[in-house]
Amino acid sequence: MATTDLTTTDFQQTLEDNDILLVDFWADWCGPCKQFAPVYSKVSEKHPDVTFGKVDTEAERELAAAANITSIPTLMAFREKVLVFSQPGALNAEQLTEVITAVKDLDMNEVHKQIAEDQAQGETPQS
Repeated sequence: MATTDLTTTDFQQTLEDNDILLVDFWADWCGPCKQFAPVYSKVSEKHPDVTFGKVDTEAERELAAAANITSIPTLMAFREKVLVFSQPGALNAEQLTEVITAVKDLDMNEVHKQIAEDQAQGETPQS
């Protein structure tokens, strides 16, 4: 599957419509972002069951701010609308594949249970 450019307008709907969503926050002036882009694109072709989104932080400043992006590239992974991974820095293909495998292997019943417990105790969920 190819990558999809995400905007403030369609981000939430994309999150709602997909079980697993990876998001690459990047900018055109960022050297590591440019190095990561072909890796991200190539790995996306091997995982048709995962949606690969890209957010241009220059064009989508509001979205980048809402996601608390402080350095780029930053990769975020959502599963069942829950942020389950967030890390700045470019990854190689092997590392990105490991992240995808880990996200797919998550026991989401356990994740949702932990979130519910944290909310019941008045804590904010950790990412």
